[in-house]
Amino acid sequence: MIDIEIEDSAWTEALADAHALVLAAADVTLASEGAVGEGVSFLLTDDQSLRDLNRRFRQQDKPTNVLSFPAPQNPERFLGDVALAYGVCAREAAEQGKPLKNHLQHLVAHGVFHLLGYDHETGAQAEEMEGLERAVLAGLGIPDPYAAGEGENGRPRPIG
Repeated sequence: MIDIEIEDSAWTEALADAHALVLAAADVTLASEGAVGEGVSFLLTDDQSLRDLNRRFRQQDKPTNVLSFPAPQNPERFLGDVALAYGVCAREAAEQGKPLKNHLQHLVAHGVFHLLGYDHETGAQAEEMEGLERAVLAGLGIPDPYAAGEGENGRPRPIG
């Protein structure tokens, strides 16, 4: 089960199909790991809400693009929550010269991979996670977000 709450109307003002974009990216990501039927909750919100969450759970007093909150193992097969900040995501997409819809779907996949246990703390972990993201995004028709010339220094990295 995938639950999507759009708290900041800026998401739907910019992307009328924001709900469908999140659902598609989440479905493809979960399927890529054989996790069909697992529960994930998404919150599309504003920068201040992500700043508050980032301060509370990561001791970082600044807004960020995406945060993932894995749930403890449970019989309901609920993996956890993913929250995304509109302002940060929109600015990053503009700075990186890519459509907001592509960036949103990339960050959804990134957040879901965190819930599935992947991380990017080491170079090897980052390479593995980026490879998985590339495969999922290719399946959605989205170019490689880590390709040379894409983003800052050719290597945009989601925070969450």
